[in-house]
Amino acid sequence: MKVVEANIEVLEDIVPLFNAYRMFYGQPNDEMGAREFIQERITNQESVIFVAYDDDPQAVGFVQVYPTFSSVGMQRAYILNDLFVKESGRKKGAARSLIKRVYQFCEEKNARYVTLQTAPDNHPAKALYEDMGMSIDNVYHSYIKYF
Repeated sequence: MKVVEANIEVLEDIVPLFNAYRMFYGQPNDEMGAREFIQERITNQESVIFVAYDDDPQAVGFVQVYPTFSSVGMQRAYILNDLFVKESGRKKGAARSLIKRVYQFCEEKNARYVTLQTAPDNHPAKALYEDMGMSIDNVYHSYIKYF
């Protein structure tokens, strides 16, 4: 499994994955919107995206992280916001490879931490995250207000 940092040249590899990811969460099919959204993130350097390729090489998954800061730690931190592997790439190490690359990136940037959220019933993902050294944060409670 090859994992590369995305740039505008691989935009068309990411778009169908990002669109499928959104549809997985109940959003309508919108490849044009997906293309615009990802293109803006890459062009404006608002996120970092890594893409996993199988041996063919076909893009089989992606992960997107957004920068934030730890004021207390006075360091950069990252939010692992999106992780998706299409069916043909599952059970082949794509998700694990993508997360490992995020960890490597965070270490390179001297980040304080990487955080993510997942559904309570997403047991396969939770098992993977815990196997890769992540743990549920029992120190802080997260609050959210949707607009």
